[in-house]
Amino acid sequence: MGTISVLIIAVVIIVLLAIFFTFVPIMLWISALAAGVRIGIFTLVGMRLRRVTPRRVVNPLIKAVKAGMQLSTNQLEGHYLAGGNVDRVVNALIAAHRANIELSFERCAAIDLAGRNVLEAVQMSVNPKVIETPFIAGVAMDGIEVKAKARITVRANIDRLVGGAGEETVIARVGEGIVSTLGSSDSHKKVLENPDLISQTVLSKGLDAGTAFEILSIDIADVDIGKNIGAHLQTEQAEADKNIAQAKAEERRAMAVAKEQEMKARVEEMHAKVVESEAEVPLAMAKALKEGHMGVMDYMNYNNIKADTEMRSAVGEVNHDNKDDRKR
Repeated sequence: MGTISVLIIAVVIIVLLAIFFTFVPIMLWISALAAGVRIGIFTLVGMRLRRVTPRRVVNPLIKAVKAGMQLSTNQLEGHYLAGGNVDRVVNALIAAHRANIELSFERCAAIDLAGRNVLEAVQMSVNPKVIETPFIAGVAMDGIEVKAKARITVRANIDRLVGGAGEETVIARVGEGIVSTLGSSDSHKKVLENPDLISQTVLSKGLDAGTAFEILSIDIADVDIGKNIGAHLQTEQAEADKNIAQAKAEERRAMAVAKEQEMKARVEEMHAKVVESEAEVPLAMAKALKEGHMGVMDYMNYNNIKADTEMRSAVGEVNHDNKDDRKR
């Protein structure tokens, strides 16, 4: 029984020690004391109870104290509970402190909670970043397309990191400035002779307003000549004018054909009227003979004149055919 009691007591002690070391990070507390960071053991236990990983707070606090900065556990713990990256914030504060950049913990934490990499922003403030744009095409006044690629040297503006626009906005604004500058050039040759006019014009427009960056310089890396847009547009316009002219000519031709058909119909109509009138002649002559207004000799003379006319017409047609045969 004595051995069993000893084993039970040993197990209980081991369980209690495991629970104790789980809630009380002794090694972390010792490391903090060795680094000169005064933090109570019950503070670490409270972090456990508040579901805060003590190592995520204490280790950055040790780095801050060693760097000569004054931060409290409440500040770091509050930022951790807010979902921020405590280690990155402390690293950014240390980098800013070493570079003599004024950056408070509250602003640094706000930048981190806004979703921006505050450490990268501080590093970019010290070491400016170069952003390269793709080829941006513009058309000069002489109709020649010019393609330009620019390199934008920017430095992070910490005061505008919260709410400021990103790299995409800077690239879009610079592209718009390049297009407008190329479009206002009298000739593409001027652009090729002096490409720094583009960078000077674009840089003078203050394109970094409202962004998280400060534009230091805009350098034209490459300039290429593209298509002759003016000539291409003129060709397309001429082709369109030709198609319009052809359509109008086809419309006039269709109207002329319709008019011709209409005139033929009218000729046939008049011919029918003539035939109808000729059909009434024998009736009128018969009536005249019957009523005594016309004699037999008159009728014979009429027939002679008609036969003579028909003979003359036949002779004329024969002569006309002979002339055509001679010409052939």
